[in-house]
Amino acid sequence: MAKKLKIGIVGAGANTRLKHIPGFQAIDGVQVIAVANRTKESGSKVAKEFNIPKVYESWPDLIDDDDIDAVCIGTWPYMHYSITMAAFNSGKHVLTEARMAMNAAEANSMLEASMAYPELIAQIVPSPFTLGVDKTVKRLISEGYLGDLLSVQLTSHSGDFIDTNSPMHWRFDRDLSGYNTMLMGIWYEALVRWIGPACSVNAIGRVNVNKRKNANGEIVFTSIPDHFEIIAEFSSGPVGHLRFSSITGHAPGDQIWLYGSGGTICLNTQGVLGPNGLDIDAVKLFGGTKTDGGLSMIEIPESERGEWRVEEEFVGAIRGQAPVTHTTFEDGVKYMEFTEAVYRSSQERKTIYFPL
Repeated sequence: MAKKLKIGIVGAGANTRLKHIPGFQAIDGVQVIAVANRTKESGSKVAKEFNIPKVYESWPDLIDDDDIDAVCIGTWPYMHYSITMAAFNSGKHVLTEARMAMNAAEANSMLEASMAYPELIAQIVPSPFTLGVDKTVKRLISEGYLGDLLSVQLTSHSGDFIDTNSPMHWRFDRDLSGYNTMLMGIWYEALVRWIGPACSVNAIGRVNVNKRKNANGEIVFTSIPDHFEIIAEFSSGPVGHLRFSSITGHAPGDQIWLYGSGGTICLNTQGVLGPNGLDIDAVKLFGGTKTDGGLSMIEIPESERGEWRVEEEFVGAIRGQAPVTHTTFEDGVKYMEFTEAVYRSSQERKTIYFPL
């Protein structure tokens, strides 16, 4: 009988409990044997819920457990670097929640460490919104549906009208989130899958709500923008206008428009985040060529329809069945450099070029 793959969980947040732990436990020959959460008490609750045998008071104790083969990191970004580096040094495979790190320097160091341990699998939880349509979009582009790609427009609205009484969220705490801003890294990662990375950015950011109340009711200040307007040049040719905002009322669902010399593709995510969480199938594609009268829905062939298989891919890579595709540390560095470049551009009032 093949040796069981034993996994430890560091940080059992919502996505870890909803996706990762059940996903691993559904795979034959995989056992989640330990958890370390923010407190031993909260870790014990997770262990009881999912029948996990070991609970550690601290994550270094979990990393030191020689029985553990791989670590799933479900913490906020401020801990990803430290836990990843410790796991590699202990000979453990790593699946880390997105965003990859706090900044590009940490991300590059994590990539270098993963290359120093080629026998260990390094994977980042992927941007999930476009998983169901990625193959179709890439095929259409490669077949020339768009012709020459000229322009990209991306709008992401993760909020509503300005609310000066909105509570503090970890995404607006630079000590926890670093340069990551709203859904910027998530959507940029999807764009990179389709058209490749940007070669320059010029950005304007605004902090419209600069103070919020924390869980204790105390006022805390934030310097993370809640609105960004970005002009990006992509190495593949097009110019992009990207907007990320949490203060735009009555805005439509997130959208991506790809405009080419011969056709247009539009991705619409209206309804993708429903009451039961992420619904990949709610993402819709529309398109039309210059000979069409307008846009019409593009049906996704069953053979091209992607799905959430993060835990399965991680385990498969460890077992040598297939390499990681969603998402590699190399791709993680790309979106970490982008988010940092956007912030630097807005602060320094100048164009930032890649690589950083």
